[in-house]
Amino acid sequence: MKIKDKPLDADARAMADLAEVEDWSKVAGPDTGETGYELVKDLVRRVTAETGWKPWQDEPGTNYDNVQSWGFETSRGTTMIVFPGLVFADVPDSGWSAYDLQPEDIPAAEAGLDEHWPAAFALGVKIWGPPIWASDRRNPNFEDEFWPGAGFDRRHMSIWPRPGANIFLYSDRPTVDPLSPAVGINYTVYLD
Repeated sequence: MKIKDKPLDADARAMADLAEVEDWSKVAGPDTGETGYELVKDLVRRVTAETGWKPWQDEPGTNYDNVQSWGFETSRGTTMIVFPGLVFADVPDSGWSAYDLQPEDIPAAEAGLDEHWPAAFALGVKIWGPPIWASDRRNPNFEDEFWPGAGFDRRHMSIWPRPGANIFLYSDRPTVDPLSPAVGINYTVYLD
């Protein structure tokens, strides 16, 4: 097992960027699974109008046949990846993660997540306020308590409602079968 353990500075910037979006319903689009240029064009229009984030440049010759998301840069330098139904920050150099896991590494990966979860959770509370729900695998109802299946592949999870969305802060649940290749602490905005 290999470990990446970095300060949470980039996560703090990304969480602040997400906190500034007042109404996620203006960002969300029809989440139909469709792809293509028109979908991306509408996505870019909605996101830039509501957030001020700068879209990635459209490269000549780009094939949009299977494209349903687009990247944006925030004023803080965060890369955000936006789909019609969700948004996440691409911050690979922030926080704790474990990768190249082998079956014998699962207990150490769980311990690492348990050790680093409190700092990530405290940062979420500092930036987003108190969550409406927070729990972990010790809760026997964890997987389905917030909504059916919400905790299926999570070890820890907290949820912050926002107009038009819910922000989930969570850690991945390491498993032997199927073998988790990597685990970490992440956050995603799920758009209504």
